[in-house]
Formats: sequence, C-alpha cells, structure tokens
Amino acid sequence: MAYVKAAEREGQIVTAAIRVLSTVGVPGTTLRAVAAEAGISLGTLHYVFPSKDQLLRAVIGTIVDDISDALRSGLDPDRGFEHALRTGMTTFWDKLVEGDVGLQILQYELSSYSLRSEAPDLARSQYDGYISLVTRLCEQAAIAAGERCAVGFDTLGRLALASVDGLILQYVANPDPVRAHGDLERALDMVVLLADPQPVAARTRHPR
Repeated sequence: MAYVKAAEREGQIVTAAIRVLSTVGVPGTTLRAVAAEAGISLGTLHYVFPSKDQLLRAVIGTIVDDISDALRSGLDPDRGFEHALRTGMTTFWDKLVEGDVGLQILQYELSSYSLRSEAPDLARSQYDGYISLVTRLCEQAAIAAGERCAVGFDTLGRLALASVDGLILQYVANPDPVRAHGDLERALDMVVLLADPQPVAARTRHPR
C-alpha cells in the first residue's frame, strides 16, 4: 500500500465520515463504517482517530472551515460591516444551506448527540466556532472600513447566528427558497439596525 501523509490520511477519513454521517446519522455511524467508506483498515482509522468523539471533533473543525470559506467568498472587507454580513450570510446560505441540506441536518444531529452523551463540550465548541466566525467577519470588516458599531461584535455574532440558525431549521423542515431568502434579508436587516455601523470620527490633531 502506498504511503499516505498523516494530514492527507486525516482529511480522507474526515471526508468519509461526513459522507457516512450524512447518510445514516450520528448515532448510526461507527468507526468500522467510516473505515470502509474511506477504503482503509479499521486499525489504520483507530491509529488516526482512537475514538468516535475525536473523529467528530475533526468533522466539526472541517465543517467550520467550510463555513468560513463560504462566508468570506467574494467579500470586499473595505466595504464595511453591512456588506460583509449580507454578502457572507447570503453566500453561505446559497452554498451550504440550499446547496447542502444534509450538511445542516448533520450539524444539528452532532449538537444533539453531544448534549445527550458524555461529551457536551463538543456542542459548546461547535457553537463557539460558529459564533467566532461571524464575530470575526463583522469585526474585521468594520475595522477595515473604519466603522464602529453600537453593540459589541460578540453580541452581533451571537444574534446573527441565532437568527440564521432558526431560519435553517425552518428551511430544513419546510424548504421554500423564496420565503427563506426573504426571511434571511429581514433577519439581517434587524442585525444591521442593531449594529448601526457608523464611520469612526477622525481624531483632530492639536497644534503643539
């Protein structure tokens, strides 16, 4: 068997795990099934991921990275907070919600599994990752454009995520792209109104 670098092997296993998880759900996923999907021995998988929880953490990390890529696709940070939030969230919705409903169901299953198992910190780290993505997106765009917001960026991150999270659940239960896009726009309107981004006043230099 050809030698495969550790990082490449890890990525191969995580990709296979996401396929299995999306098909049979979190409770029904076994390391043996993931190994078969990845085309490797169970022993090789155990060497890379000794437990299911470790594998699930890697899956969450990959999903968070994919969300980050979607949020930042096509952004012009210099255009400010509102542009970043609207463009990022709309692109995310098109690519990873309408474009991959199974991935969204998988994420909710991961949260439920974690909260009902002995690893509740898995769900906490999952949502900490989501919130951090949105918070950094908003803060970096505001700073790049020389803006200030009326509330903290961590608050904006939590509220924006809560709004979109709820809309995703509704879309998964009753897919309606037209309704969903309209609701997403209104939800973002509310977050932008709360943020009230304004240019930072230039400091006046006093002559010495």
